Amino acid sequence: MVGIIDDIKKVVKEGEEKVEELVEKVEEELGMKNKTKAKKTSHKKEKADEKATKAESTVHEKSLEQKKKELLEKAKKLKEKVQAETPTSEELKEKVKGKKRGEMLVPLEEYVKAGIYLGTRVVTPEMRQFVYRRRADGLAIFNTDTIDEKMKEGIEYLSQFAPEDVILVCKRQAGWQAVQKFGEITGIRVFTKKYPAGILTNKILSDFFENELTIITDQWIDKNALNDTLTVRKKVLMICDTNNFAHGADKIIIGNNKSPKSLGLIFYLLARGYCKARGIDTSKIPDLEWWTGEIEEKPKIREKPILAEAGAEFGV
Repeated sequence: MVGIIDDIKKVVKEGEEKVEELVEKVEEELGMKNKTKAKKTSHKKEKADEKATKAESTVHEKSLEQKKKELLEKAKKLKEKVQAETPTSEELKEKVKGKKRGEMLVPLEEYVKAGIYLGTRVVTPEMRQFVYRRRADGLAIFNTDTIDEKMKEGIEYLSQFAPEDVILVCKRQAGWQAVQKFGEITGIRVFTKKYPAGILTNKILSDFFENELTIITDQWIDKNALNDTLTVRKKVLMICDTNNFAHGADKIIIGNNKSPKSLGLIFYLLARGYCKARGIDTSKIPDLEWWTGEIEEKPKIREKPILAEAGAEFGV
């Protein structure tokens, strides 16, 4: 009886062990299936997310491309509009040149005709800034726009002084005719052939007088008048060629100060501008052609001397 019971217990125990083994196997199989299923689910989810991301990325890229295309089209239209409204550099240059020429004291052709732009082969450091270029023969050339600007400045400066406070000195014969006419029109005292030394500095002299401004035609030739003016510390308006030093000048006019035509043009512009500014009658100012020598004054008829010479010839 005892043996039978022991066998039954043994069989039961073995059965339990087998059941446990079966349970473990089932659990293992179920676990593997769940893992595989989870992996599959996760993989599907990843694929779905990847597709969604790609779709979003594609939409975003399309959106960016569309925006880029729209911006490029707008930029192109704006560029075309700006190009249509903005003049070219050549047009701007011509516009500026036309404006400058329209505002010149005389037409550019008159400056060229008078040769006011022609300098010398010598260029001082002070005048180098006004030189435009050199010709093949070595002559320095002034910039005509700068000549016009300096002439305007000179007229404005001269107009601040009354005629009795100004003297003009020009020992160069090429400018005598223009200078004398300038003095007649403006009332400014002029010195041509000789400047009397000391009339501005020596109070003992009978012809001593005080002035406020001296116009110097050429710093080299009119150096005595320049030195006297600087000694008494008065103002200087100086006409400067390329070979002149502007030392001591309060204001300069640049240009050819050796040619009759050029000097004629300079004093014509000074006379015209000064008379307008000071309210002096301008009707007495001859035309520019007279100043540049294109129209000459008729010589006075010398009837008596001619008759006397004729009588002497025939022994009368």
